[in-house]
Amino acid sequence: MRSWRDVCETPAVNLVSLLLERADEAPDAVALVEGDRAVSYAELESLAALVAGGLAKLGVAPGDRVAIACYNDVGFVTTYLGTLWAGAVAVPLNPLAPQSVLAGQAARVQASVLVCGAGTEELLGLPGAIQVSELSAGEPMAAEVERDDAELAVLLFTSGTAGAPRAAMLTHGNLAANIGQVQGHPGLRVRSDDVGLAALPFFHVFGLNVALGVALQAGMRTVLLDHFDAARAVELIRVHGITIVAGVPTMFGAFLDLPEELASPVSFTSVRLAVSGAAELPLERAEAFRARFGITIYEGYGLTEAAPIVSTTAIEDSPQWGSIGPPLPGVDVRLVGDDGEDVVAGDPGEIWVRGQNVFIGYWDDPDATARVLVDGWLHTGDVAVADDRGYLSLVDRKKDLVIVSGFNVFPAEVEEVLLAHPEIADAAVIGVPNPRTGEAVAAWVVLEPGAHLTVEAVREHAALHLARYKVPAKVEIVESLPRNEAGKLLRRELRASS
Repeated sequence: MRSWRDVCETPAVNLVSLLLERADEAPDAVALVEGDRAVSYAELESLAALVAGGLAKLGVAPGDRVAIACYNDVGFVTTYLGTLWAGAVAVPLNPLAPQSVLAGQAARVQASVLVCGAGTEELLGLPGAIQVSELSAGEPMAAEVERDDAELAVLLFTSGTAGAPRAAMLTHGNLAANIGQVQGHPGLRVRSDDVGLAALPFFHVFGLNVALGVALQAGMRTVLLDHFDAARAVELIRVHGITIVAGVPTMFGAFLDLPEELASPVSFTSVRLAVSGAAELPLERAEAFRARFGITIYEGYGLTEAAPIVSTTAIEDSPQWGSIGPPLPGVDVRLVGDDGEDVVAGDPGEIWVRGQNVFIGYWDDPDATARVLVDGWLHTGDVAVADDRGYLSLVDRKKDLVIVSGFNVFPAEVEEVLLAHPEIADAAVIGVPNPRTGEAVAAWVVLEPGAHLTVEAVREHAALHLARYKVPAKVEIVESLPRNEAGKLLRRELRASS
């Protein structure tokens, strides 16, 4: 098994060779568990070769795009690995998306094939659709197609929190680099004797390159969960002795919502590392999780365009709450002000990221690429502050900044105040046009079950803790907030409804 430095610094012939190294070193070691089925690394390698052969028989050539609409199952993993093996470009899609969306995304990247798995048979009527089982029925491809670090491996549609989703182009080198950066981090590094729970969807970069990619490179066992269900996940953790849990805040909240007969205080005894990403982890949830289960959840920061992890708090027993930690080894970060200069410690600045993990741009969108990739730096649009130790704390998204009469209002600050109210379960804030002040603060709040808070009471609570220009001028009480599968708030949907 190559060291993390080898992973980062040695040019990979093809990412799949990195992910399937364990097949040579310990062929009988279990790679995947799906229900009662256990798949060894040797079997996984054979299945990937079969899929690659099936794709080649269909005429898929190196560089062609292969769309994958599968749940978290063996079919997804073998199709992903087989696509890389054939030198093609994997395009994981959300199998729960409407058929029109899936067809549109596949067409946008000119996918040669749309691979459907168990539970997505209704998609077989779409252009180019084929079942995973049909790809595995022929002859295997003898050896993986040679690819270098700069060649495209994966296209992932971004979550589109600030606009229409775009397809981010990640190379073999980008994905391998972030795997190496994770494995080079003493708090995140996983081992071959670890057992992971793959509950994050593989069409999301956190699931694809962390829950799956890092796990395969480390040679560990991964238990697949096709649809997240908190009670089922807890049972899998108990039965399989899960040691690594990667999730999003909504998942950890779902664990806390389970009654004690389904999630006792010892349910997570086997877990040695729990990490949360994709959205901010509320302090109250992290504290409640540790108090009930004795597990510290480490928070991180990343984005699709960075393949994905940039920073993490997984470096000490008691992380600094509210922080996203310092950058991973091999990842450079700057905090830059509006004047283009680095800000001093304690002042907010846009996060710029540089490293081998940073993507090469958006598919067929040079203008969007030019806006975010400048002189090798990825302009994330996220705003953070850093302390004297280099620990980062997110302030907000730069593009979500609200300007009221010339004064800056960060939505996250207002949301934090709203969430501090005991009767508010969730909150979201955006700016809306105002003829007098340019913009005004608007808030959507979800109440706790049984609560009867009024709009005026929400504004009065905000006024106790915020400057007057930061108090929401508009408040709507709703049953839920629009979030994507990773738990990230979709502010664009709120804007559309305002």
